[in-house]
Amino acid sequence: MVLAIILVTFLVRLIFLKRSMENEKRILSNGGKEFGVENTKRLTMAHIVFYLSCFVEAMVHKTNFDGMSIVGLVLLIFSMLMLLLVIHLLGDIWTVKLMLVNNHKYVDHPLFRIVKHPNYFLNILPELVGLALVSHAYVTFIFIFLSMRLFFIKE
Repeated sequence: MVLAIILVTFLVRLIFLKRSMENEKRILSNGGKEFGVENTKRLTMAHIVFYLSCFVEAMVHKTNFDGMSIVGLVLLIFSMLMLLLVIHLLGDIWTVKLMLVNNHKYVDHPLFRIVKHPNYFLNILPELVGLALVSHAYVTFIFIFLSMRLFFIKE
C-alpha cells in the first residue's frame, strides 16, 4: 500500500505539471517572462530524487502502512487540497515555475496575505514530509532537508 501511495502521489504531480506547462506556454506567448530558471531546475531535481529515494527506502525496508503512515497520508491529502486551492485561486497564471504575467489581475485572497508562498509552505513542504512519513524514509528526509539547508545557506 505504501508504494501505491507514493506512485499515486507522483502521478497526481504529473497531472498538475501538465496543467502548469499549458499555463506556461500561454503566459510566454502573451509576453510573460520566466525567472529563476536555475533554481527551478534544482528544485525539480531535488523533488524527483526525493520521490525516488522514498520509493527505494520503502522497498528496501518493506515498509508497512501504520500509524506514522496515516499521519503522512493526512499531510499528503492536506498538501494536495492546498495545491487545488492555490490553483483555483490563481487560475491560468498558476505554474510550478516563477513567472511574471503581463497585465494579470491581482489576486487579493487572504491566503496570500497570511502565507507568503502558499504553494511552497502549504503544498510542497507538507507533501515531502508526508511522503517521508508514509514511506518511513527517514534517511531520505534527513539528507534532503540538510542538503536544502546547506543550499539556502550558500545562497
